[in-house]
Amino acid sequence: MNTDDINLAYKLRHALNENLDALPASTTERLAAARALALSRKKADAPATAQPARRRFFDVDFRFSGAGLGRLGVAIPLLALVVGLGGLYQYDQQQRIAELAELDAAVLADELPLTAYLDHGFNAYLESQQRHQ
Repeated sequence: MNTDDINLAYKLRHALNENLDALPASTTERLAAARALALSRKKADAPATAQPARRRFFDVDFRFSGAGLGRLGVAIPLLALVVGLGGLYQYDQQQRIAELAELDAAVLADELPLTAYLDHGFNAYLESQQRHQ
């Protein structure tokens, strides 16, 4: 509740309390009975506490509270996902580099004339040989 809501509640309570003496006795008794019934139905272990204000997502809470652990429960799997995806990307890049190095070594070790490397058909042949290995 913000301050405007609290001020309105105080004004309403004050207005009702001012006219309390003008109410008939039967109405006062019915209100007292309704209040007693409501209080008897109230849970004993449920304290009346105000809801905490909502915090921003990146607000840091160093206390070990439910909200802090909840954010930690979301952040850890997300961090693990990012690290895992980064590791997969690095592994894929290393594999690609190793394949290209192997192809370069095979081309450099082969005894072909330089004009063969300029032929587009030769590049297609090298790619098809790469796939078959």
